[in-house]
Amino acid sequence: MTFFRTLSLQARQLLAASLGFVAFLGLTGYALDRAFVETAQATMRERLKSYAYAYLGSIDFYRRSNELVAPEYPPDPRFDTPRSGLYAVVVGGAQWRSPSAATAGRELPDVIVLPINVEVFEGPIRSPVAEAGDSPAEFYIYSRGVGYEDDERHIDYTLAIIEDAAALDRQINVFRRALWGYLGGAGLVLLLLQTGVLRWSLRPLRRVVAELARVQRGGAQRLAEARPRELEPLAESINAFIVSEREHLDRYRNTLSDLAHSLKTPLAVIRSRLESETDDAAFRAEVATQIQRMSDLVSYQLSRAATTGHQLFAAPLEIEPAAEDIVRSLEKVYAEKGVLCEFEFDETARFYGEPGDLQELLGNLLENAFKWANKRVLLVVATVQGGEKRNGVQFSIEDDGPGIAPADVERLLQRGVRGDERVQGHGIGLAIVQDIVRAYRGTIRVEESTELGGARFLVTFPPGL
Repeated sequence: MTFFRTLSLQARQLLAASLGFVAFLGLTGYALDRAFVETAQATMRERLKSYAYAYLGSIDFYRRSNELVAPEYPPDPRFDTPRSGLYAVVVGGAQWRSPSAATAGRELPDVIVLPINVEVFEGPIRSPVAEAGDSPAEFYIYSRGVGYEDDERHIDYTLAIIEDAAALDRQINVFRRALWGYLGGAGLVLLLLQTGVLRWSLRPLRRVVAELARVQRGGAQRLAEARPRELEPLAESINAFIVSEREHLDRYRNTLSDLAHSLKTPLAVIRSRLESETDDAAFRAEVATQIQRMSDLVSYQLSRAATTGHQLFAAPLEIEPAAEDIVRSLEKVYAEKGVLCEFEFDETARFYGEPGDLQELLGNLLENAFKWANKRVLLVVATVQGGEKRNGVQFSIEDDGPGIAPADVERLLQRGVRGDERVQGHGIGLAIVQDIVRAYRGTIRVEESTELGGARFLVTFPPGL
């Protein structure tokens, strides 16, 4: 079993095709062989029958005896040639043998007396006795029961035409050699043709493997576009995976780079204070301030790194339970405002990604809505139909706060920018949302809420592969 599991696709298909060819050619050869044998036997039967009718039309009896008067010219000259392989025999009320059968003796099979007008075709029948050194011969026999009647008598007899099966066997053997020779040649040609077809059919797969190797070596950025329709989903998934992994790597590199760059300033401040003359209290206050700043920076960078991005084969996640947990926490934080959050959920809506990304996305958007709302927040989740692809999902988060001016939308989505410097925060929540949306190939739109009057964040994740 291990051998078959390790076979290549081409070897598997070639083996399956070979077995199919062998079975097909074997059944075809058997069917043609049986058809030829039956046709040859039927032809022999009709020929022997015609000989019998030729004899019956010319045989007569002597007036005062039951002896037959044989025709002067038999229907085939072999009837007059001893041991020619073609014989005529009469048994029953009259006895007679053709010259060819007169010397055959007991080599011929016994002929059964038949009722009048009954005909029988048998064969091949082995002869009961053969001459010394000879193998038993086989014969085909056509027999017919006949009644003869004139003014003085009535005679019932059976006429049998017997032919050696050797000639028919030779004919069948010649046909079989030709048949299996042609079928074997046709099978070999078809097998070679199938091998060529398989190599041609699997060439796109070999091309994909070669392109993947080139991508691994850094010689290409993605798989080529031209490929058979059946390989499109595979190639698109591989390309999406390559892009996703590169984006992950770039994000991690950028996060570490940004963190290192951000920590330079606080560390430089601390170093300069160490080198300057100052009292202990002022130094401790300055160090505490810079440590808090570094802590905030680290928290920000870790939060951004936590957004794992687009997962190609992630399981679908229910959205409502996660949203309910986030809203319960926010209602406690903003309890003094008495904000009411309303839900409108499509029960079939699912998020295809990491649970942490869903938490970050909803958490930041809902927290922003709670922060700026007066009394009401509305969360609407709808399914984006994908047809043959998996469905997408759309989030709509609205509040009844002051809203966002269109000119400020792009600026507020930048890292570290806050809508109001007097409001506590780091200005990174919406930037994290934007990173997640971009990683999942989604879109984010900020507009005025027609229902509540404040801001409306519309996040759409398109149908996937």
